[in-house]
Amino acid sequence: MSLENTINEAIKTAMKEKDKVALDALRAVKSQILLLKTEAKGAEVSAEQEIAILQRMIKQRKDSFEQFAAQGRNDLAEVEEAQMQVIKKYLPAQLSTEELEAEIRKIIAETGAETIKDLGKVMGTASKLLAGKTDGKSISEMAKKLLS
Repeated sequence: MSLENTINEAIKTAMKEKDKVALDALRAVKSQILLLKTEAKGAEVSAEQEIAILQRMIKQRKDSFEQFAAQGRNDLAEVEEAQMQVIKKYLPAQLSTEELEAEIRKIIAETGAETIKDLGKVMGTASKLLAGKTDGKSISEMAKKLLS
């Protein structure tokens, strides 16, 4: 079942359960998918594009959460956190720190990277291989740590 169908079913469930937070988050995901389909003139959305949408939406909510928390708006921060948790359910399983380190070490060995100057090679390969399994910031931090 595609992400779009899964989201549509989840929206129905959230409506029945009167879960406003989940409903808002799921409608936002559906909106982004429809927007992408419109831009692609009705073409099917690939799994990679779906994952990218979800990751972008999680990042947006995380940024909003941090801003609201810094301003003492805990009421709004809680909503962003709850929506982030709803959206995370639809991402593939995320890599643990140990798994990420092992993957980055393997990529470093494959690319022949030795110093921080080779970070671009590692990031390019890692971003493609680990898309959806972890975010770019985590990949970058681990690669920098291992190359320095």
